[in-house]
Amino acid sequence: MKLIKSTAIIGSLTLMSRVLGLVRDTLTANFLGAGPINDALVTAYKIPNTFRRIFAEGAFNAAFVPLYARRIEEEGEEGADRFASESLAALFVMVASVVILFELTMPWTLNLFGAGLGREALTPNAEFPLNLSTYGLAVIGAQFTMPYLLLISLTAMFSGILNTRHHFVAAAFAPVLLNTSLITIFFLAGGLEWSKPLLVLYLCVGMAVSGILQLSLVFWACHKAGVRLKFQRPRMTPGVRRLFVLGVPGTLAAGITHINIMVSHNISTMQEGAPSWLNYADRLYQLPLGIIGIAMGVALLPTLSRHLRAGDESGAKDSLNRALEIAAFLTLPAAVALAVMPEFLVSGIFERGEFMMSDTLQTSKALRMFAFGLPAFILIKVLTPAFFARENTKTPMVYASMSAVINLVLGYLLFVNLGFWGLAIATSFAGWVNVFFLTRTLLREGNFTPDARLLARLPRITLASLGMGVGIYYLSDYFRQGMGHGFVQNYLLLALVSALGLCLYALIAYGLRAYSMSEIRSSLGKK
Repeated sequence: MKLIKSTAIIGSLTLMSRVLGLVRDTLTANFLGAGPINDALVTAYKIPNTFRRIFAEGAFNAAFVPLYARRIEEEGEEGADRFASESLAALFVMVASVVILFELTMPWTLNLFGAGLGREALTPNAEFPLNLSTYGLAVIGAQFTMPYLLLISLTAMFSGILNTRHHFVAAAFAPVLLNTSLITIFFLAGGLEWSKPLLVLYLCVGMAVSGILQLSLVFWACHKAGVRLKFQRPRMTPGVRRLFVLGVPGTLAAGITHINIMVSHNISTMQEGAPSWLNYADRLYQLPLGIIGIAMGVALLPTLSRHLRAGDESGAKDSLNRALEIAAFLTLPAAVALAVMPEFLVSGIFERGEFMMSDTLQTSKALRMFAFGLPAFILIKVLTPAFFARENTKTPMVYASMSAVINLVLGYLLFVNLGFWGLAIATSFAGWVNVFFLTRTLLREGNFTPDARLLARLPRITLASLGMGVGIYYLSDYFRQGMGHGFVQNYLLLALVSALGLCLYALIAYGLRAYSMSEIRSSLGKK
């Protein structure tokens, strides 16, 4: 049950981060709403976050972790740390070059992300005398946020080292520092009465500062864990060459996927407010995705790598089956909840201050479409480690490329015909296409065989989730009239409906034998 324990540790701390992220998003909605100024903030955040997922959290770590794990087994910790030092130098030079390039060319390269942002000047005031346009505000904000890319890329590498050595706490806690930094800025803004454009710039600076805090935390944790890295000039050693051989396909896959996200965001800027609506919806469905999908993926990759290094193919298959079972048990009810009561969730969390009822309706449209893709997004996080652990980064690259093209073409067509929420439909559909091909390949190559327990429980989990969905649909409709009387009451009603839905799901799932109490006791370490 080490996988469950590791997932629980990562998931619990990720939950803390995501809850704080929800608080941050609530404050963003209250102070900035969903207009052009928040569109500028979303765009300024989007650039470093997009490239972070390309260089750091996705492809680089997927290639680095199995190689680092192998070095530990074959050469011991000293050899592994020598390889990590070489990798650190290569990563630093690569990402720093990208940061410098964007800093120097930002007035032009921002068109890659926000070509549709308004060029009309915002109204200046005493607190913010610069007469910038929405596009100009995004340019300055992005120049403040770009250093975060380098800082968080190094943080991701140190986190990969810690996870491989089974030190999960510091790496999972690091994102909390981003949200606490930005929440602190919002509280200062409330007391100092900053203008909206000035608040946007302070938030962008806060993002960079949080990168320093996160990197400091994981560097200290590595030192405490006995990791000894040396800062050295980059060299193309055999280990670094192997890292690039494995990492480049993954980087291209992540690059294609996130270039697709970049283009989708660019398309959304053609409709004022659409980047904000999509971002708020994205933040809500990212809550379960971050807690379940990322936690499962982070814990599963080292587990699969260890099984395969030891020649335990059956153990690797069993780990993947259990990961899929856990993911389904936690994901399907979350997806159903987001699909059946998006207005209840959005209005209860965001609708106050500058965030209007019209924003709730628009955000809910996108959230419902993202909900249909949530299981797919989490399955991708669970299935791709099965390729990465076998040092196969090319196959996921091909499938990610296919889904990215589908997302882009379908997204543009649906945007033209339906509006901004067509982009969410395209994203979900493309996610399921990716899952189909990943699953088919694993089955064909014999690297995944659904066992009897998984096949028996998936239909039961699905039925329990649908039964819960019916219940919370009527519960949310009944309590909807109590919304709008203060955020405390809103949150209490949200908590009440969520708790009742959780209890209903647990009862139905238990009645259908989708889980057993003995397994829960076992996962918690009790006899």
